Amino acid sequence: MKRLSEGNKMFISVMAVFVIYALVFVVFEDLDRHGLPFIDLSDVHLIIFALITMAAMAVLLYRYSRRMDNRIRRDQDHNRAEMRRQLTQNISHELKTPVASIMGLTETIINNPQLSDEKRQEFTQRTYDQAQRLSHLLQDLSALNRMDYASQQLEHTAVDLSQLVADIIYESDTACAQRRMTIDNRLPEILVIKGNKQLLYSIFRNLMDNAINYAGDGATVSITATEDTQHWQFSFSDTGQGIPDKHLPHIFERFYRVDKGRSRSMGGTGLGLAIVKNAVLHHGGTINAMKNQAGGLTIEFTLHK
Repeated sequence: MKRLSEGNKMFISVMAVFVIYALVFVVFEDLDRHGLPFIDLSDVHLIIFALITMAAMAVLLYRYSRRMDNRIRRDQDHNRAEMRRQLTQNISHELKTPVASIMGLTETIINNPQLSDEKRQEFTQRTYDQAQRLSHLLQDLSALNRMDYASQQLEHTAVDLSQLVADIIYESDTACAQRRMTIDNRLPEILVIKGNKQLLYSIFRNLMDNAINYAGDGATVSITATEDTQHWQFSFSDTGQGIPDKHLPHIFERFYRVDKGRSRSMGGTGLGLAIVKNAVLHHGGTINAMKNQAGGLTIEFTLHK
């Protein structure tokens, strides 16, 4: 079913109010004078006058609603074009670095056959790392593109989030051990919602990777969940160094980085938290980030059951 535009909503609302007012006025005015409706010629004149006034108002309101819709459409088109331009610039910038590195490293290997095996292995490894970074960026862009333009085609099944999070913690065990991090998983033994398993995995995996990369050595990551009638509310909190308040409203934006140099050096694509937000919204939830009083970052979000 096609949704009404803002202009049409306004037009219908105002006209409905006017029609109701006109009917009430005519009927009750006549009842007050005669006790029976529409038995006097003056009542017919009153109705004709009301209809003419209503028709004139309808024409004016319709013209205004069309102009309102056109103005909203132009603003939306301009905003979309600006967002596409900014996104294209960001993508171009992010692709440029790994591509330039791959080309430079491979050119060095090709043009220097006298390189030692050790140096050749080092350059080959660095080339592979940049290719991996490029692959991760393309995968993240693909995930966002699916959510933006093909969300209705994503399959939803019953997903046990407790098992999914347990798997992610197991996969992250080595990285956590290297940074002496502790994971405090307080999720119920069984927590099942209906959703897209890949997107749900992306939510918790990206939050875990974000905490591992930026919370700092020795931090504790706590994962909790509470339930209401329609949603599960999750809290993903760490005791790390946190981020300045001025960055909190922007951390879910695409390609936004608190520390650009550090993020790139750690292999981040700048899309992880944007994927988290879009995946949460896809599952009928909301998301918010806040700074802990004792230090660290807390990300709270809901998922529709």
